[in-house]
Amino acid sequence: MNDTDQITAAAAAIMPKVLERHAELVRIPSVAFPGFDPVPVHRMGQAVVDLFKEAGAEDVELLDVPGGYPCVYADLPGPDGTPTVLLYAHYDVQPAPAEQGWDTDPFEPTTKENGRIYGRGSADDKSGLAIHFGTLLLLADRLPCHLKLLIEGEEETISHLEDFVEANPERFACDVAVIADMGPQSVGRPTLTTALRGDVACTVTVRTLGSPVHSGLFGGAAPDAMTAMIRILDGLHDENGDTVIKGVDAGTWPGAGMDADVYHSASTILEGVDYLGTGSLSDRIWAKPSVTVLGMDLPNTAEASNVLLPSVKAKLSMRVIPGADAEAQLDALMSHLRAQRPWNCVVEVEKVKTGHPFAVDMSAPSIAAAEQALEDVYGAPVESIGSGGSIPLIASLQKAAPDAAIVLWGAEDTAEANIHASNESVDPGEIERMIAAQTLLLLRLGAV
Repeated sequence: MNDTDQITAAAAAIMPKVLERHAELVRIPSVAFPGFDPVPVHRMGQAVVDLFKEAGAEDVELLDVPGGYPCVYADLPGPDGTPTVLLYAHYDVQPAPAEQGWDTDPFEPTTKENGRIYGRGSADDKSGLAIHFGTLLLLADRLPCHLKLLIEGEEETISHLEDFVEANPERFACDVAVIADMGPQSVGRPTLTTALRGDVACTVTVRTLGSPVHSGLFGGAAPDAMTAMIRILDGLHDENGDTVIKGVDAGTWPGAGMDADVYHSASTILEGVDYLGTGSLSDRIWAKPSVTVLGMDLPNTAEASNVLLPSVKAKLSMRVIPGADAEAQLDALMSHLRAQRPWNCVVEVEKVKTGHPFAVDMSAPSIAAAEQALEDVYGAPVESIGSGGSIPLIASLQKAAPDAAIVLWGAEDTAEANIHASNESVDPGEIERMIAAQTLLLLRLGAV
């Protein structure tokens, strides 16, 4: 089976089973965040093992990851002399709190009139599991090359898999890694993601007083920690909204442009509200840094009283551009924060994490093969786009397999998938096309 028409027909034929299994996975609330019930996460891990065994993968197993949830792993031999391809996805999902505003039960997959399947993880990343499952259904009895499966259980939170991969590089050595945790700008547009911004994070604590004091008796001279924090955070951006921190790199995007209509709709920006930053839209979201205040410890409005706050703590995340040194970028952010001391307030900054950016080596033959597979299945030219999101594990995979080509694709379209937010969804046709494209890629890699 190597003709494109045969493969697309075969992918279509297995879709009822693929979607049935996909629905079963969406029903499992596999939230790996601290404080959430671990039982469904472990149940999900076993469900993934069972899924790939059903697809014909022998010896698939759960590997204990020190300090974290287990990963699903398999090493499937192929014909002698063929390359080793690692297929990656993750089985954990973001939380789905009711206050996000879901129209349906997030853990009951629901197909609406537009044909899309709604539910938490339906796209991110249980669509990736469905793509790998479908690929194995088509190929498991005659693998064209060596395959390894790596399915992570805590990609959405602080991952322990990175250290595990780096401590066991022989398990994850490969010639090509296919990461099914991306997607096109909109459905039906064949797409490779060629660059990822990194994600670094820290906390900043501002202290001004020894204890809360009356805002009427002492306000006007004694500095409030919240007021000092506002002044510090305001200095992270210039008047255009660009992130302006000495030592933090910025660039320009060389690939396909961000579709302005898709971005405007998917971002849900309110009418009349301006975009941040300067340069092209693609530059701003794929090739320039962006810093975000993720949260702050302070009283809510219902509980606020007439006091000056003695201390306030904020958590910041900064996306850093492909090619930048993530550790150096985080150091620059932390140094900037430490240097901001309105009214000589006490400023304490602590590192939270470092997630490295990534740029695909477009000269790798496997990347050209992936582009051709997409073009053959979709019947249209392939777009090379960036992603403002991050997959920190890629840096660890590169340490285990420095010469491996990295293919980034999937079914998570920007326009409607709404990953991490309410009413997350996936287009089943996109899963079907990606099964066909991935199958075609593996057949061609095995034939080289």
